[in-house]
Amino acid sequence: MSTATTTPTSRRTNGATAAVVRTEATLFARELGSLFWILLFPTLLLAVIGLVPDFQEANPSLGGQRIIDLYVSVVVVLAMIMAAIVAMPPVIAGYRESGVLRRLRTTPMHPAALLGAQVGLHAVAVLASVVLALATARVLYDVALPGHLGWYAVALVLGTASAFSIGAVITAVSASTRVVQTVGTIVFFPMMFTSGVWMPVQTMEGWLRQTVVSTPLGAASEALNDALQGTAPALVDLAVMGGWTVVLGFVAVRLFRWE
Repeated sequence: MSTATTTPTSRRTNGATAAVVRTEATLFARELGSLFWILLFPTLLLAVIGLVPDFQEANPSLGGQRIIDLYVSVVVVLAMIMAAIVAMPPVIAGYRESGVLRRLRTTPMHPAALLGAQVGLHAVAVLASVVLALATARVLYDVALPGHLGWYAVALVLGTASAFSIGAVITAVSASTRVVQTVGTIVFFPMMFTSGVWMPVQTMEGWLRQTVVSTPLGAASEALNDALQGTAPALVDLAVMGGWTVVLGFVAVRLFRWE
């Protein structure tokens, strides 16, 4: 009896969720600005950086790596930042501000499905950006593809999760689209530094490096570079990303408001 009663409801819910995912995918595809910053900008930055002759020379102090080799991991983390901090939070804040999330709570489809669709779509965009960056680095500058694909995938997933957990907190504590954009801008530049955009993490020394690798994106840059070289990332880097994801995810859930 219970199966017959719940199945139609479950089907309606699944149908509504699928419809939301399709709608969000269509809307996301129209956001050409977001697509540019996530998909193309990191690769374009990599291509420009590689034009510096000295960056294509092996550096003994970096274990024989070149600066351009290091920047492959940096631009991958940059794609995460663009998706999780710049692109997604204003969309969700806009839905909250316009009452979309509140109205969805009266339908069979829970607002969490819409949030999940947004995270999923932006994560797919990050993955596409990673593939494009790796292919460009390989073709233009003969950068080796990830030597340990399994560990690279682990570092990529943890790095992406930690970046989105930061974006989730920004969204949770911001009351409006304007506020989320302001907070995102304030957070954006320190995250650019810790990810290694201004200076690759591997070139930092002393307390500066220790501080940077204790942040989720600094650890992500380190772990991705290790896997790119074919070695297992340091467990401490994986733990840093995982720990920040859990803590920030908990904070975001506690502070998030549907309206």
